[in-house]
Amino acid sequence: MRIDLHAHSTASDGTDTPAELVRNAAGAGLDVVALTDHDTVRGYGEALAALPAGLTLVTGAELSCRLDGVGVHMLAYLFDPEEPELARERELVRDDRTPRAQAMIGKLQGLGVDVTWEQVARIAGDGSVGRPHIATALVELGVVATVSDAFTPDWLADGGRAYAEKHELDPFEAVRLVKAAGGVTVLAHPAAVKRGRCVSESAMADLASAGLDGIEVDHMDHDADTRARMRGLAADLGLLTTGSSDYHGSRKTCRLGEYTTDPEIYGEITRRATGAFPVPGAGGRER
Repeated sequence: MRIDLHAHSTASDGTDTPAELVRNAAGAGLDVVALTDHDTVRGYGEALAALPAGLTLVTGAELSCRLDGVGVHMLAYLFDPEEPELARERELVRDDRTPRAQAMIGKLQGLGVDVTWEQVARIAGDGSVGRPHIATALVELGVVATVSDAFTPDWLADGGRAYAEKHELDPFEAVRLVKAAGGVTVLAHPAAVKRGRCVSESAMADLASAGLDGIEVDHMDHDADTRARMRGLAADLGLLTTGSSDYHGSRKTCRLGEYTTDPEIYGEITRRATGAFPVPGAGGRER
């Protein structure tokens, strides 16, 4: 089985619609794909309706968190999307995305960048506006060469010149909320140093004690040494280890299935989940 547990659609900051995402996942030879848009479950319906035969969909989200000033992304799988407390927190994060983006645009304009809210809103479309949309605007303007190049201290990285804060969950609270909604939690790309400061290994240990299920080890932003170190840490802490593409369509260079999760780990994730269950495709309709 080929299993990719981290992918984004136009419901947040990907460039594939949810329907296109599941069709492209099947075309890439995946057996399982997780839809993990930022702080939203809005893409579920379209993805499920278009789900091709032979592909299983894992519903999820990537929750925006912050710990001691460090941005933390928490992958949440197979939780009940209707559970009110977790739904309320997702809404608070989403509602803060637009004013945060506007604040970042203001900072960029103060740095002499001719970016506008209208440009960023056009790029975001119906998705939840975020830094990747602003980064794409910077690429369009020729300020940076790639989206990744915008995530530096000069521009949009945590603490960068154009960075602005938004409402974010405490990761310990995120673990609690997802567990209460029947879901499973995996810390996304925890050692992606090229993105900025990372959560400490001692904090990962504390999160493990609080109920964190796993860490995303095999990821494009982890080099071989980092993956080996994270795998050893996970073994010491009794955490599951996953691998994922973090696919964003054409917005990033990663490909669906570039990194994958071991079927035994996937099986354990599904065994732990009680809020929702993977959905096997029966041949979805074209959208």
